[in-house]
Amino acid sequence: MSLPAFVEPPTKETRDNARRCLEATRDSVNQLTTKINAAEATLAQIVRESQYAISQLQTERTALENQVSKTMAYLSPIRLLPLELLREIFLWMFEDHPCSAWILAAVCTSWRRLALRIPVIWSKIRLLTTQHASADTIRLWLERSGDTTPLDIEIFLRVASSKASEALSHRARRTPSLLTPITPPWNNLAFGSHHISAHYVVAPPPGPPASSVPIVMPPSPSSHNDSWGAPAGGSSTQERPANAVSRVSMHWGHIAFFYLVEQMHRWERFVFRFDKQFTSMGALKSINGEAPLLKEFEVSSIEAAFFAEWPWLPNANSSSSVVLPKLRTLTLQHTPFKWSSPMLRGLHTLNLRGLPTSHLPLDRLLHILSNNPELQSVSLHFQGVLPAILPLTNLTLPHVTSLALGGHYLLTQLLESLVLPVLDSLTLDIEARDAIEDIISSLLTRSNRPPIQHLSIAYGVAANAATFYYGPGGLVISWTALLAELPHLKTLTIGGTSLEPLLTALGSPEDDPNQHQNLAWACPTLEVLGLRSCHAHTEGVTKLVQMIEARNPHNNGTAQSVNGVTPLRLARLELYECTNLGEDVMKWLHSRIGDVVCVDPAADSRTSLTHGYL
Repeated sequence: MSLPAFVEPPTKETRDNARRCLEATRDSVNQLTTKINAAEATLAQIVRESQYAISQLQTERTALENQVSKTMAYLSPIRLLPLELLREIFLWMFEDHPCSAWILAAVCTSWRRLALRIPVIWSKIRLLTTQHASADTIRLWLERSGDTTPLDIEIFLRVASSKASEALSHRARRTPSLLTPITPPWNNLAFGSHHISAHYVVAPPPGPPASSVPIVMPPSPSSHNDSWGAPAGGSSTQERPANAVSRVSMHWGHIAFFYLVEQMHRWERFVFRFDKQFTSMGALKSINGEAPLLKEFEVSSIEAAFFAEWPWLPNANSSSSVVLPKLRTLTLQHTPFKWSSPMLRGLHTLNLRGLPTSHLPLDRLLHILSNNPELQSVSLHFQGVLPAILPLTNLTLPHVTSLALGGHYLLTQLLESLVLPVLDSLTLDIEARDAIEDIISSLLTRSNRPPIQHLSIAYGVAANAATFYYGPGGLVISWTALLAELPHLKTLTIGGTSLEPLLTALGSPEDDPNQHQNLAWACPTLEVLGLRSCHAHTEGVTKLVQMIEARNPHNNGTAQSVNGVTPLRLARLELYECTNLGEDVMKWLHSRIGDVVCVDPAADSRTSLTHGYL
């Protein structure tokens, strides 16, 4: 429909024509709108019918696909496996992954029934939790492990806030060392790390997960009525009010240890670690009773808490009847114990870190060692030690291969009373007041010069060199004389000493002014060298380069032979807060040594060179 021409200026006739045209146009618009609405309604009906038909077809396809899946599952070769073989596979999985039972039981109904009929795969409790999580996870684990299966228990309780935990993890990872520290299993623990998450059931925190690392989530304490009769997944803590969470945290220890101590007769290994004091810590007092299967026992705290003497197993009186016939490994760190407790007898491995308020006389520490003639590994750390009440006598420990002493300077007197004929590893983080080389030399002489392969002095994570006083002579006066007595040494880690004398002694014998005749390489089998907070003068970097040049010649060559002895090449070098090396020296070190770890003392930032720069 063509529009009429509007003449300017408008006249009465043209205005009448425009009104008639407007009316006709409006009628046409209404007619077209009616037709469009009718067409759209017809199309919508067609779409609805088509969508319904498609939905019906999709439903039929889903049903057929489910049938296909069920049929394929029925035809799966694993269905032909006898239950005995499937049981063996479950057991193999359990050997490599202690928490695999939770995953295996979640695959299908038949696997769940089989998993619940194998108590042994529930016998290793590996739980990383907080006091805000439910303790029912422990109850479920214990129930599924049966009534007679020996229990291997490791529970790590994270009490510190998330920020504190991250800082703790950062500190633990910042200065890794091949050397075993005073507290081997605890100093390297980083809550929430890949290692922990991969092998432990991680209790859900009261909020979203802080890490994207795959973890095994324990059952939720809120529901026990899922389709399999087990707790449903997910965390109910987020839905609980704050006062309910507070009540859980107040009673977590009492509930958890009620379940655990009930099964104490089945304990074969018990490890409980926590990072700081927690509200229900008094529940540890319930650890009392007979444990005829117990081989290893540990209760450790990172924080040096101040406890009274609890009436628990390590505090038992010497006349108490303690049934621990198989106990061979004991670790107590920052937890109370009595030096005369029957629990501290007949051990092979002993690891004690005393409370700051604990001040034992030296003769009582020696008494602890004398009650364990079969000891193989000893680690003692005491910040407070009193002089001996009774005279100290020499004590021979014929099986000790590893000795670690740390803390008060009077512990050097304890070291002077020991005879260790098969000693292999010696770790000393003692607050010595004088040079310590004479003490080590006397130990070697008394012990008929055992082939020590690992020596560490003032190198522990807690042994900040600034807290140690070694007098004007330094940590060791003559490194040449000391290292000459350690020809079998493979690992040497030192903290808080002067850098130049040590590097000179380890370098080419011709460059050592202390070797006037009968030149010989110091520690010809040395493979790992670690230095922490070792102060250097102007020639420190030069001495380091000269030592590496002598032991690790260019192009993987062999060092110069002296009197028929050629030293091994260094495989690892650790330098923590010693001296600024410079990028060129670091690149040169990397070309000579396969593994170099360096922390700049100024920036306190780690630069690790392993197959390239990071």
